[in-house]
Amino acid sequence: MFRQDLLLRFRSFSPRALPLLLLALLLTLPVLAVLASWLPIDQALGQGEATPASILREMASTVLPGYLGTTIWLGLLVAVGAAIVGTGTAAAVTLFDFRGRRAMEWLLLLPLAMPAYVTAYAYTDFLQFSGPLQVWLRDTYGLEGRLLPEVRSLGGAVWVFIFSLYPYVYLLARTALGERAAHLMEAARLMGASLRRRIWTVALPLARPAVAAGVALVLMETLADFGVVSYFGIQTFTTGIYKAWLAMDNRIAAAQLSTMLLVLVVLLLQLELRAQRRMRFTTSGVGRAGSAEAQPQRLRGWRCALAWLVCLLPVVMGFVAPVAFMLRPLAADWTVLPWNRFLEWAANSVRLGAITAVLAVAIALALAYAVRRRPDGLTRGVVQLASIGYAVPGAVIVVGLLLPVGWLQQAVPEWGLPALITATAVGIVWAYLVRFCAVALQSVQSGYSRIPMSLDESARMLGTGGWGLLRRVHWPLLRRSTAAAGLLVFVDVMKELPATMVLRPFNSDTLAVVAYQLARDERLGEAALPSLALVAVGLIPVIMLSRTLRSGRR
Repeated sequence: MFRQDLLLRFRSFSPRALPLLLLALLLTLPVLAVLASWLPIDQALGQGEATPASILREMASTVLPGYLGTTIWLGLLVAVGAAIVGTGTAAAVTLFDFRGRRAMEWLLLLPLAMPAYVTAYAYTDFLQFSGPLQVWLRDTYGLEGRLLPEVRSLGGAVWVFIFSLYPYVYLLARTALGERAAHLMEAARLMGASLRRRIWTVALPLARPAVAAGVALVLMETLADFGVVSYFGIQTFTTGIYKAWLAMDNRIAAAQLSTMLLVLVVLLLQLELRAQRRMRFTTSGVGRAGSAEAQPQRLRGWRCALAWLVCLLPVVMGFVAPVAFMLRPLAADWTVLPWNRFLEWAANSVRLGAITAVLAVAIALALAYAVRRRPDGLTRGVVQLASIGYAVPGAVIVVGLLLPVGWLQQAVPEWGLPALITATAVGIVWAYLVRFCAVALQSVQSGYSRIPMSLDESARMLGTGGWGLLRRVHWPLLRRSTAAAGLLVFVDVMKELPATMVLRPFNSDTLAVVAYQLARDERLGEAALPSLALVAVGLIPVIMLSRTLRSGRR
């Protein structure tokens, strides 16, 4: 029976699916290489004496407990803080009506434009011992010594991550509360329940799956971060990976740490998927809050002021204050800023972003068209494999790309493969595609969902099929979706730091890398210019998202 089933699957395999399989292998190779690090490949090639098991035992007795403990504490504190801030702001703008509520709805999205490492640079520049705030306090009140807690600490990182990443929770909780809670809140009010009881027993339980999904996204971003934890000197799995590879020159240890980080990310991804399924379950049978009797409760007086405080505080801490801190050196002394090289850094960032965006959109179109044309299990599985890279941290992708390159260099040194990966744009663009192809694919598939299958059938009846169908029928209808996909990939590439820092070609520094290097060298005033450029680029998808949410409510 098993042999017959295997034979049927082999006969049903189409040679047309082979390019898709090769493409999926190209995009999943870093993950497969990291998992293969547990095999004794170096010993098989005659290189290295330590086995993967011995390296793991050595790390377990030295650095691994510290990495694990710090990562868990950081994740727990950030998760609690982001859940409180995101849920509180979402409840304020959906359950209540007050002056300025419409403006608050999109202002709360602004921290999405701030890369977390840029926020870390801004707060460090302003609040450190030699920063303007402590200098002013000492000069004004005649004080001495340190007056504020150390910014570069675990607490400082938690602060940065909470106010940089809470919009993930805010967006999902806002959608959940806006679509499900209003009618039930009104029914509870008619039954005599107080406002506090309605919030705690009706609204928040309905939003719990959305909050869990948002917290899972926040934790994945926190685990994947390198800029903040490295700059603050916090020993997490991400910094441990780079230290093992670059400082200790132990690629197997780096790969094994990458595997452990990947396991944590997979667990969080499963939590997010489970929460999304619960969100779909709770959505069924609940109408939208459009009737007159289910409108948000009007706030006046001190309650309106409290709602303003709840909404403005995260915006100020996550966007307004960091931007103001970065603008201070620009206004104080323009001569210290690296204007002469800024255009070069920006050109490198734009070039890499444009190349990756074009390739990612092309790959996304090919995958989405393959699923539409042949929606069988194999094709869908290939597309899912190609999308897994977005959940993989950049540090893991770097190790996953360089590890097989090292193996091939040992086996066939005459090929010169490391130079192709690290000395040209091939390696960095490959890493970008692994990381961000899923972004383009999601946007293109969203565009395909709005194209009825009847158009395909009509085109085939008129003699148009194959790639002609994509070129003459689908492409004119997918232009807006593909443009959005390319723009999102472009912005993500501009802000990407871990993979860019290791794999960028020689003399091709980008805005993100330069901002990190200047901040690490304590040249925070000079880091303001490239950092603000990244913030300006990050505002583009935030504006798009705000317009999409606003049009969806009409």
